[in-house]
Amino acid sequence: MTSFPIPPSTPSNIPPNIRADYANHILVASPSPVVRQRILESLRSPVRHFEQATGGAEALVHLESGFWQVLFLDRRLPDLDAEELSDTVRQRFPGIEVVLLDPERDAGATIEIEDDKPEMGLAQCDDADKLREKGGKKVDAGGDRFLSNQLFSDTASTFVAPLPGMIGNSRVMQPVYRLTRLLASRNTAVLITGPTGCGKEVVARAIHHLSPRASRAFAVVNCAAIPETMLEAELFGYARGAFTGAMQSYAGRIQAAQGGTLFLDEIGEMPLSLQPKLLRFLEQKELQRLGSAEVVRVDARVVSATNAHLLSLVREGKFREDLYYRLCGFPIDIPPLRDRIEDIIQLATHFLEKFAAPSPAPQVSLAALNLLKSYPWVGNIRELQNVIERALILCENQAVIRPEHLLLTDSSPRTSG
Repeated sequence: MTSFPIPPSTPSNIPPNIRADYANHILVASPSPVVRQRILESLRSPVRHFEQATGGAEALVHLESGFWQVLFLDRRLPDLDAEELSDTVRQRFPGIEVVLLDPERDAGATIEIEDDKPEMGLAQCDDADKLREKGGKKVDAGGDRFLSNQLFSDTASTFVAPLPGMIGNSRVMQPVYRLTRLLASRNTAVLITGPTGCGKEVVARAIHHLSPRASRAFAVVNCAAIPETMLEAELFGYARGAFTGAMQSYAGRIQAAQGGTLFLDEIGEMPLSLQPKLLRFLEQKELQRLGSAEVVRVDARVVSATNAHLLSLVREGKFREDLYYRLCGFPIDIPPLRDRIEDIIQLATHFLEKFAAPSPAPQVSLAALNLLKSYPWVGNIRELQNVIERALILCENQAVIRPEHLLLTDSSPRTSG
């Protein structure tokens, strides 16, 4: 029986192939094919990904559609001013390191590539010996300016650590982590989308935790869990005597978020009759309790989440278009677990350690791990958590979790899409 321990779920223990996947994406923008080719030849290795652009506009297209670590930018661009473009890139893509190339000023410079830098994930990859052998050479740059590998190992890493409460270093989650950290300090309304069980509330809590409002309340309202007849009172509150049974006044969940964050989960389930009142609050930052004429001002940031396609609901007349655009000040889409195959090991490790404590977590057989990685995970992270908990119960005191312990309801292999 072949088995192995699942590695700890820490950023420092990123598998080599994953580190290489997201840590070494380089874009070169220059009208000179000689400049572009020499940079690529100097840096090329099996674990780096490159793209080329002949001008600034083309470089922007690449930046919008990909995930990049470093942009080499020729000062002699034919269409855009390189300095202005550099400033634009730093503002719009703050995780990207911009390197301005000035061939005329720095003639004769060379670039030294040290491919054994562990920060780049090279020393841990399968071809590390080849890379070290290749990396010790200096490449003559002729009349072009190139910088040393110090840039890549120290200042240009675009790896963004997982958000508080989140686990996983997969490349598809990097935009989620980066965008969340960028907008956390603002008051922009955020709409988090993604399938059930993918961690939307965890992202919402991370936004609150990373914001200046972290010391204030995080008020949660699940619009699907509260009956329609009670939702208005729960959200906006009510005055004493407003209806039968209202023996005392209730401030409501919106006012409970004063100074903090209001999280509206399953916002797609918000009744159409309540949407105008919620829209007024979003526009005016004020509300009226049921049975009261008093206007109460509330300073609360609103973060919403849904697994529904809100624009489809808008077209069907089930969701107000103006409310949609108020809520969707900044959209964040969380990918399903089936698109985060690299994260399954770290997530499974976390759940194993959580449910096995205080005892040591068992190992996972290779066959069981392959099954976990090929399973479609319709229920996403929540389903994975349940599967791991059941597996620990079924394996009893055995040292290895095997496929028969997983009790997967659908063992069909992973498919794209």
